[in-house]
Amino acid sequence: MAAPLLRGLALPLLLLAAAIALAPAPSSSAAAAAAAARACTYTLRVKTSCASPAPRSSDAVSVAFGDAYRNEAHAPRLPTSGGRALERCGTDTFRVPGPCGYGVCYLYLRRDGRDGWAPEWVQVVQPGPRAPAAATFYFGDPLPDGVWYGHDRCPKAKGKAAGADDGEHPAAATTDDAPLASNFTGMKPPIQPQP
Repeated sequence: MAAPLLRGLALPLLLLAAAIALAPAPSSSAAAAAAAARACTYTLRVKTSCASPAPRSSDAVSVAFGDAYRNEAHAPRLPTSGGRALERCGTDTFRVPGPCGYGVCYLYLRRDGRDGWAPEWVQVVQPGPRAPAAATFYFGDPLPDGVWYGHDRCPKAKGKAAGADDGEHPAAATTDDAPLASNFTGMKPPIQPQP
């Protein structure tokens, strides 16, 4: 009795095994396409303070920003050569590639050089499915030389009970928008200026 039942299933099982064996393995191009689908291009607007010490800065200025979930974009050096970028009282626009995030809540700048460049504010516009979301960070004073300096408005856990060590986003949180110095050392590809 069992033999006729097995013969009836043999052909479908054989076809299923052949389909699995002949199915293509996921390719690296599919993985690259999935990663590209999660990539965003942020618009970074930088207003140089009218009180900036030099009329036009030749300082190397880097930027890093991201969200509370460690989705971070980084530009190791904003392009300043051959143009009027980072000019006193001027506003410059750059495009910064990075992973798509869930609302920019921190931004750090690093200045290396002798000019003492002073940003008035930096605005990050994150593309979104409905409308772009903008986060603006205010500075006003010359940045310290050779130090990551900025703002962190990301939610902070109030303790272990809030899920600080389990990788979950805490339900109870506080924010702090005071400028901070940091030892940030991330490096990503350079950005391109926006025309």
